[in-house]
Amino acid sequence: MPSHVPALAFAAVLLGALLHAGWNVAVRGHGGDRRLDTARLVLGSAVVAAALLPWMRQPAAPAWPHLALSALLHVGYFTLLAAAYARARVAVSYPLMRGVAPVVVLLAAVWVFGEPLHATQAAAVAAVALGVLLLRARLLPGEHGAVALALGNSAVIAAYTLNDAAGARLSGAPMAYAMWSFALTALPTSCWLLRGSGPRALLRTHPDRPGDAAAALRLLGRGLGSGASSVASYALALWAMTRAPVGQVAALRETSMLFGVLLAWAVLGERPAKRALVAVALIAAGAAALA
Repeated sequence: MPSHVPALAFAAVLLGALLHAGWNVAVRGHGGDRRLDTARLVLGSAVVAAALLPWMRQPAAPAWPHLALSALLHVGYFTLLAAAYARARVAVSYPLMRGVAPVVVLLAAVWVFGEPLHATQAAAVAAVALGVLLLRARLLPGEHGAVALALGNSAVIAAYTLNDAAGARLSGAPMAYAMWSFALTALPTSCWLLRGSGPRALLRTHPDRPGDAAAALRLLGRGLGSGASSVASYALALWAMTRAPVGQVAALRETSMLFGVLLAWAVLGERPAKRALVAVALIAAGAAALA
């Protein structure tokens, strides 16, 4: 167990990582329409966040421009996420999106702010790059397009991470900031994902196929569960950061990549090759070192 991380905080971070991996596996699913599954997730997380917001101290005024930008960036994030999972397995899309984002943040800091690149950071970047190359070497037919989508999404993740870090600090109420981010993301993201289909598509497994009431309830329940997992994952990490060093919590969160591959293996039957497991481990280790 990492030093200076209390046992309860350690368990909270791992549970949050597992929940984060879980909702990503749910979006990938067994072949349904990923746009619809993503829209249900986004709306489910908004419902959970809206239920919690009245009990929280609200963000200060300087944070609201960051919240508006966060909502717009998340439209791009969820659009690219749905498109990547429509084209590739979790073992390909998830590590690329989560693992490359810290590298983008680091390189942006070096380029924009002139921050030095230390040897440990350079080694971490090299580990992530090697992992990406190994993943690319094990792609199935039709998965190559997902790599560009996932890498593009890593840049979006880096952008909203930097924006939200600034906004949460200005808010004076980081948890409320996070809940507002979930709530404000729902409308623009769901409208964009449902373009051409309409809200009734949320009640069907496919936008062009009719559904029954029982199936609709299952779909909405799955979306609410995925949304609750997303909110809980963030809340657990945020709580752990109040009990343990932020860097160590951020590093532990990268175990979500390994959880994602294992869950996809167990739930979706996405059996990864040994080289793919090594690639994911390299990406996770590099991202954790950067954190």
